[in-house]
Amino acid sequence: MINLNLFSENIYEGWEVDEKQFIDVAKKILNFYLTEVFEKSCLSGFKYDTISFDFLYCDSKKTHEINKEYRQKDYPADIITFAIFADSEEKFIFDGEVNLGEVIIALDKVIEEAVKKGVTKEQELAFLISHGILHLLGFDHQTEEEYNFIIDLQNKALGYVKI
Repeated sequence: MINLNLFSENIYEGWEVDEKQFIDVAKKILNFYLTEVFEKSCLSGFKYDTISFDFLYCDSKKTHEINKEYRQKDYPADIITFAIFADSEEKFIFDGEVNLGEVIIALDKVIEEAVKKGVTKEQELAFLISHGILHLLGFDHQTEEEYNFIIDLQNKALGYVKI
């Protein structure tokens, strides 16, 4: 049995996210991915008993700052993922714990995109959480084929957690 240590912090004042609910959603999504695509993930072949990662909920002003400072991209993003374990050459595991990294989500962008798509802000947030977790697991979407794979997997995960 793998322990999951997921943490979140909301510094966006425009939406009081039910952090416990979305931690639970993230855990279910992660468990789904670990059964569906574990062998293709950055975790395959490693021994650990705990997986941890963080969520930061903020606004697009903050993601713009982070994008500029760390990614040299001058625009706000709806989501930024720092995949510490997947992107590291060392694959550091401390006391049996894998720290996958951090997912940063701009909640104002979530609300804006939910309106465009005609879905609830909670559905859009779950969609981005599922996307961020895939990045933490080492999946990317540089090609159309990879993008389609990720979107299909996200839709399956959201169906699995009934969102």
